[in-house]
Amino acid sequence: MPDTHFYRYDAYDRALVGERIAQFRDQVRRRIAGELTEEQFKPLRLTNGLYLQLHAYMLRIAIPYGTISARQLRKLAEIARKYDRGYGHFTTRQNLQLNWIRLEDAPDALAMLAEVDMHAMQTSGNVIRNVTADHFAGAAVDEIEDPRIWCEIVRQWSTLHPEFSFLPRKFKIAITGSPNDRVAVRVHDVGLRLWRNGQGEVGFEVIVGGGLGRTPLIGKTLREFLPKDELLAYLEATLRVYNRYGRRDNLYKARIKILVHEIGVEKMREEVEAEYAATRNSALKLAPETIEGIARQFAPPPLRAKRTRVPEVEALKLENRAFALWLKSNVAPHRVAGHAIVTASLKPAGAPPGDASAAQMEGVADIADAYSQGELRVSHEQNLVFPHVAIESLPAVWRALDALGFAEANVGKITDIIACPGLDYCALANARSIPVAQSISTHFASLARQHDIGDLKIKISGCINACGHHHVGHIGILGVDRNGVELYQISLGGDVDFGNTALGSILGPAVEADKVVEAVDALVATYLEARIDGERFVDTYRRLGAQPFKESVYGNS
Repeated sequence: MPDTHFYRYDAYDRALVGERIAQFRDQVRRRIAGELTEEQFKPLRLTNGLYLQLHAYMLRIAIPYGTISARQLRKLAEIARKYDRGYGHFTTRQNLQLNWIRLEDAPDALAMLAEVDMHAMQTSGNVIRNVTADHFAGAAVDEIEDPRIWCEIVRQWSTLHPEFSFLPRKFKIAITGSPNDRVAVRVHDVGLRLWRNGQGEVGFEVIVGGGLGRTPLIGKTLREFLPKDELLAYLEATLRVYNRYGRRDNLYKARIKILVHEIGVEKMREEVEAEYAATRNSALKLAPETIEGIARQFAPPPLRAKRTRVPEVEALKLENRAFALWLKSNVAPHRVAGHAIVTASLKPAGAPPGDASAAQMEGVADIADAYSQGELRVSHEQNLVFPHVAIESLPAVWRALDALGFAEANVGKITDIIACPGLDYCALANARSIPVAQSISTHFASLARQHDIGDLKIKISGCINACGHHHVGHIGILGVDRNGVELYQISLGGDVDFGNTALGSILGPAVEADKVVEAVDALVATYLEARIDGERFVDTYRRLGAQPFKESVYGNS
């Protein structure tokens, strides 16, 4: 099925990617020949998404705003099978990581990506990283406007931008077109929220200075309402201020969140607005035909309204509890009657979160071609999404996903865990994340129990860099190293819901690895005993405070 309803590369895109591959191929040749030292080679490989991890090279592949076609996913499977160990890891930035790439194979892998209009540029380094978007974009009932249009505009503007290719630190942007934030805009360097003002105009709220890591901070609103056609002018002004004043003498204080925190949002706004005033009427002001040209490429597929109640679906729902639970947790409303948005859980009980084998990727691609207009999304929660599924096709999709191991009815539940690769792969990590996630997932494997517990988000990071977003987990778990022993610090109360974005608070002393499941079990038991009808775990925590939860884990001491 052709890629007909999202951005397609033009001759300029393909020429750019081709030139970068040829350049990198020569750089790799020189590194292998010893003509380049690792120190000289490092910035060159990072520019192309190639990391040197704990045991091997890792290639991080960009999936802009999380949108991918079935054809592209099959190519990722082919690359994983040919150049890696037959699987890949989907990340919280909607990218795919291959953890066992050999250096000599990296240029060939990039060349295969280019065959389907994909690349790995700006997935690493002190640049504007892959722009993330709502994984329900273009299909959600609550959407004001498709944010992927604006993600693509930002992608084109930011790719190899000469002024922003050597920022003080990496820079992350997220865009949502919905009042229900599914992309965590308040914990990004820049978060953009499309909304409609009292005059009926759609524009952006610009949120700056959010982020997790060593110093977690919630972003501040820099501009309440920005006209859409002035987006690039405002972003350029913001990046210029950051590039000018951002700390370059201290790695831990180099992010824009530290700049905003230190000078204050009022001073930051003053500086950005002054820069913006000088550029708002320049070539950065987007012409209507430019916006319309990109918007046309994101035109929704030609879906016809269908029956919303299908007898076959209703009958299977009554007959099969597993299907009924899957409908409840993994299927969301679609803007076109008779259709639904389906999330494939990459979190089967006991499995590493976000992993998919080459065979599974190919199976998912087949389902997308048959039932979802050949289109898929990667969510920042490390799952895959079929955005356009007819309700009458739900039983077939469920059975096909079940055969792949991706039909776990746990989306948003306690085993739908976000976790970074941790010490199993990452050279920066202090502790393992994946085994902890697997242990929790296995312990809470009962779907009936998960659905009784309800909405509970666990997020696990293997170090303070917070790639697992533990700061904003209802239950956050951070791996720490104490004298060579892996311990785990627990925090409670984090959230990324737009009106309730919050950073979790540390509950108490870190616990041993073999005590983590016991601690989570005690927290859940405390919640179940104290909850009022309809309360989520995080709601009960906010109402009661930390003390009863602390006592359940540590006792009264």
